[in-house]
Amino acid sequence: MFVPSERPPAPPATGATRLPPLYTEAGAKALAENPLLDYLFLNLEGAYDANAVRAMASGIKLSNVATRPTLLVRIPTIEDAGVDVTRARVKEVLSLGADGVVIPHVRSTAEARTAAAFFTEAGANVWSPANPKGTVIAMLMVEDKGAIAEVADIAAVKGYSLLSCGIGSLTRDMGGDAPGAEAACQRTRDLGAKAGMPSMMTATAGTNKDRIENGYRGLLLSGTADQATAIIRTGRPIAKRP
Repeated sequence: MFVPSERPPAPPATGATRLPPLYTEAGAKALAENPLLDYLFLNLEGAYDANAVRAMASGIKLSNVATRPTLLVRIPTIEDAGVDVTRARVKEVLSLGADGVVIPHVRSTAEARTAAAFFTEAGANVWSPANPKGTVIAMLMVEDKGAIAEVADIAAVKGYSLLSCGIGSLTRDMGGDAPGAEAACQRTRDLGAKAGMPSMMTATAGTNKDRIENGYRGLLLSGTADQATAIIRTGRPIAKRP
C-alpha cells in the first residue's frame, strides 16, 4: 500500500499553508505488523525527504514480526532532479535501509539504462531475472506516451527488477484515453513478463479481481491500513493465497 501520511488534515482556512506529509517510526512499526501487507510504498516523488525514509526503515526494523514488509521508496523523476541528484538519492535511500527504489516517469530506453546504472554504481545487489538471489528491488515506471513507444526496448534493458506502468499519469498524457492507457499498461506488463520481470499496478475494490486475473503480480492500494486490508482480504482467495 501507499504509506499514508500521519499528519491530521488541517481544517480549511483561507491562505493556510499546506504542511508536508508526516511519517514516523511508530507509524511504520504499526504498518509492518500488519501481516497482510507485503510492500510499503513510500511516495516521495513530489518532495524527497531522507528523514521520511529513515523513519520508515527504522520503524519497520522495530516491528516484532517474522517476515517484515518490503519498503519501496519512489523518488522524484530524473527529468526534475537531474542525473547526478537522482544517482545520489538512489544510493542514499538504500543506505538508509530501504529495500528498493522506484524511479518514475522513465522517458526512454536511454534513460532506463541510466536508471539501471544508478543501482550498479550504488553497489546494490539487484534482484533481476539474471540475478535471482538479489536483495534489492529496482523498479522503473513508464508513464508517458514517448516511453510507451519504446517500451519493448525498455523491457530489454538489463539490471533492474520490475517494469510497471503508471496508469493515472499515462491516461492524462494520452488525453484521457482510459481504454488506450489500460491497453498500453497491459502491453507493458506482458513485455516485462516475457523478460522475466513482474509488474505492479494500482488497484481498488472495483479493479482488484481484474488486476489479479490479468497477471499483475503486485497490487498497490491507497487509503488507510484498514481500507487496504479490506481489499487485500477479497483478493487473497483470487490469488490463491491464504
